[in-house]
Amino acid sequence: MDKGQNTGGLMSSAGLIRYFDSEDSNAIRIDPKTVIATGVMLGVLVQLLTFVS
Repeated sequence: MDKGQNTGGLMSSAGLIRYFDSEDSNAIRIDPKTVIATGVMLGVLVQLLTFVS
């Protein structure tokens, strides 16, 4: 690879960064703690159902 050749690493990711930085005002917003708590409760429910049956 010579010095004049561009690998495109930074330029190709620029569009993705712009996409993920934009926020939609109509999007559903869920607190991360709610997601974690729901996952833990679902895991406990699965464990209880496995233990019962």
